[in-house]
Amino acid sequence: MSGEDAPAQQQNAEEQKQQETKTPAESPKTESKPDPPPTSASTEAAAAAAATPAPAAEKAPEEDTFSYRALVLTGYGGYDKVKLQVKKGKPELKSGEVMVRVKMCGLNFADLMARQGLYDRLPSPPVTPGMECSGIIEEVGEDVTDRKVGDKVVVLNRSGLWQEVVVTAAIHTFLMPEGMSFEEAAALPVNYITAYMMLFDFGHLRPNQSVLIHMAAGGVGIAATQLCKTVNDVTVFGTASASKHEVISQGGVTHPIDYRTRDYVEEIRKISPKGLDIVLDPLGGSDTHKGYNLLKPMGKLISYGAANMLAGQKKNLFAVAKTWYQQFSVHTLSLIQGNRSVCGFHLGYLDSETELISQAMTVVLDLYQQGKIKPRIDSTYHLEQVGDAMRRMQERNNIGKIILTTEPMKEEEKKEEAKKEDDKKKEDKKKDDKKKEDKKKDEAKKDEKKEDKKKEETKKEDKKVEEKKEEAKKEEN
Repeated sequence: MSGEDAPAQQQNAEEQKQQETKTPAESPKTESKPDPPPTSASTEAAAAAAATPAPAAEKAPEEDTFSYRALVLTGYGGYDKVKLQVKKGKPELKSGEVMVRVKMCGLNFADLMARQGLYDRLPSPPVTPGMECSGIIEEVGEDVTDRKVGDKVVVLNRSGLWQEVVVTAAIHTFLMPEGMSFEEAAALPVNYITAYMMLFDFGHLRPNQSVLIHMAAGGVGIAATQLCKTVNDVTVFGTASASKHEVISQGGVTHPIDYRTRDYVEEIRKISPKGLDIVLDPLGGSDTHKGYNLLKPMGKLISYGAANMLAGQKKNLFAVAKTWYQQFSVHTLSLIQGNRSVCGFHLGYLDSETELISQAMTVVLDLYQQGKIKPRIDSTYHLEQVGDAMRRMQERNNIGKIILTTEPMKEEEKKEEAKKEDDKKKEDKKKDDKKKEDKKKDEAKKDEKKEDKKKEETKKEDKKVEEKKEEAKKEEN
């Protein structure tokens, strides 16, 4: 449910056709009814008399006027497939549900996968993504006794949270601790529950152990590092690009490693020749092999993603897991002989285990209140900027959590954003023009070289002809 990179997949022709017939996302229109044909006075009177005994039930004015903005995945593909739309009509509350006015939403790697059709826990488009948010309860349904209007809550759900108003089961909400900001609340559930359950439920982390955290500057990476610090004398190895080392070192990573310029296996072996106790693996593929081989006896590898295996492939998580297992080929006998274990974890497939998740969330919130953990917010984007937010995560530029705010952009910001977009287009055009110009120059140089070569060959041929003539003259003499 977390990570940093995934490939863009294009939706099929049928999906594109369906989307082309839809109203533009940013300005949804209500359907207007045609004018009725003219009628005679007697017909009108009869119709009025017939209608009088049984008047139609009128909707409450609020239901007609209630609207809210929502991000909608309209099809699979690039960043432009997530569009901001307006939904009309007040959602109905069922028993046990609450209505939340959303303030902030969290962005996760699974959202990037969902946009590309690689995450099968999200219903088919059109659908609103989003697994975590924070906000204020506006209404409570029947049989809700532990929540009230005005409560500030964190919400965790399978999907549907990237919108201004959310209706969800009360058991999917958690009261925000005193002093917690809405940004922190939206950054907490997915990353910290994932990290906590991997380290403590699967990993059984204890004092004096060693842990490898890949992508240590990401949301789960920072959460896992902070949770490791709650246990005495845990050595943390963290992979990240060099520009992020200062931040992750300050956050608790003992040995930061630049995976782009160094072999992290060699670096770890130099410092810890016996290996590691726990490896958290969001990568898959060859890195899973490396992680497994780095384990000490009784060590545990916990796989919770497959970023390496997604490039250029369209697979859901089940297909990825199957391929991973086939490639990994760890048989029962080799596991027994190695005295090491391999686990798989994904929070998205635990959504029915509400008690298990609630227990983990309770511990995480307690740790926050004790000051032992604190989400690091990388950046906050408006709903209108969701494409930029996704791009930042996909290009691995974030250090910490990326947040979406439901607060609408101000007109000045919109103008500035439009100007940036225009400038970017102009810059891209300049780059394209330069590439074309450079290509023309390269082709001209190649043609020139070819021409020079031809001239050189012609000179050689002429020289050979002259030499033959000279030899013929000598023979005549």
